[in-house]
Amino acid sequence: MKTLRVKPDFIADLKRGYSLVHRDAVSNKDLLENEGELFELVDVHNRFLGKAYYGIQNKGIGWVLTTKEHEEIDQAFFTKKISAALQLRENFFNDADTTTFRVFNGEGDGIGGISIDYYDGYFLINWYSDGIYRYQDFVIQALDELTNYKAIYEKKRFDTKGMYIEQEDDFVKGTPGEFPIIIKENGMNFAIDLNDGAMTGIFLDQRDVRRTIRDQYAEGTNMLNTFSYTGAFSVAAALGGARETTSVDLAKRSLSKTIEQFSVNGIDFEAQDIKVMDVFHYFKYAQRHQLKFDLVVLDPPSFARTKKMTFSTAKDYPKLLADALSITAKKGIIVASTNNASFGMKKFKTFIDQACKETNTKYKIVEQFGLPKDFRANRDFPEFNYLKVCFIQRLN
Repeated sequence: MKTLRVKPDFIADLKRGYSLVHRDAVSNKDLLENEGELFELVDVHNRFLGKAYYGIQNKGIGWVLTTKEHEEIDQAFFTKKISAALQLRENFFNDADTTTFRVFNGEGDGIGGISIDYYDGYFLINWYSDGIYRYQDFVIQALDELTNYKAIYEKKRFDTKGMYIEQEDDFVKGTPGEFPIIIKENGMNFAIDLNDGAMTGIFLDQRDVRRTIRDQYAEGTNMLNTFSYTGAFSVAAALGGARETTSVDLAKRSLSKTIEQFSVNGIDFEAQDIKVMDVFHYFKYAQRHQLKFDLVVLDPPSFARTKKMTFSTAKDYPKLLADALSITAKKGIIVASTNNASFGMKKFKTFIDQACKETNTKYKIVEQFGLPKDFRANRDFPEFNYLKVCFIQRLN
């Protein structure tokens, strides 16, 4: 096994449980040749720090798997980690109102670069590097030993740009599903498809936010859902008694997918407004027509590019929020969300403050959320707790 020396500036974080091996953390990373190979980390005095695997993922070259020098990385290791993760989600498995959740969350459960989601009897494995994919057999055998399932599906998310790798079939083993299947989340129904490209139809990390919208903020409102994808927030608002919902997304297939999500909940989709258009164009449209909304959801992608512009939450969120404020009614609520891991909640709140100051808006943050309990993360390092959601009330 090869030995890589960790630079002094990175040792303290590794000892505190930061498991990503940053590409700048080691002085001799050129020794690594094949993704998936194991290597040891030592300090400048050759003292053992951890054992990791080589897997290129964003700014990392691998993940620490153990800090025990003599622990073997074998089938028993993977089975032990996945077993512990399943036990921690026992309450989710016993909840009839929620039949989909995350059962293994990468480094938060002890193996970075992989996540496993559960969809009412189906497992979906997300692989984030070619390195961790080399351990596929260990992961699948652990699921075979520990669980009963209908089928296992997978998404490979490790091409050269960190994107989903298109393959003819994401099915791995079991009995193939007849999609869409209907899963439950806090009593709400959602249609999902595990074998239709990169997305499934719902983002599981927003479960607590959807419930809060339905139970506490939707009743009687005129709701706008921007970057609406399949309309899951709109469904939550409609079930919570919203007077009307408007869902806006640029993707053409968002129309049929949003109609589907309303339909599986018994909601008359024709009574809702579903628009296929650029969100930024919609803001201008709404301003021209002096539209005002009581509840606005802002959950943009971290980065997006159209023919006329590029959008990055790291630099453009204040402008996006300012546009939303211009069409939010007095006492209205904006649900501001981002999954950009490059900044934390403190920085996100400066974006909110900047937008409100620039628009002379008085506000207060009435709720805030990070990742739900099944998305286990090391809270000492905010980049792993990537989700940031603030419910902002406009006061004037």
